[in-house]
Amino acid sequence: MDKKINWQHPGGKLRELGADSLSNSELLSIIISSGIKGKSAENISNEIMNKFGSFKGLANQPMDKLFKIKGLSKVKITRIAAVLEIARRIVKEVIENNE
Repeated sequence: MDKKINWQHPGGKLRELGADSLSNSELLSIIISSGIKGKSAENISNEIMNKFGSFKGLANQPMDKLFKIKGLSKVKITRIAAVLEIARRIVKEVIENNE
């Protein structure tokens, strides 16, 4: 019999079920880490994904657009930018190794 677990944060879900079990919004909320009064990290990440549509859409945005989202501090935006840059470098490395 399967137990339904209500996760308090996507980080617990990631640890228990693996990264494949998380939506893009849940993964982003782990990077954002915490929300603000009245707006959780999950709410902020949902807003971002709804606004930009995908990680690719997010990656193509200037950082200035992220500053307009309530709940994103400079630190959180810097984290997001760093993760996107890591992803770009991984893709570049994979492409270069396959040529």
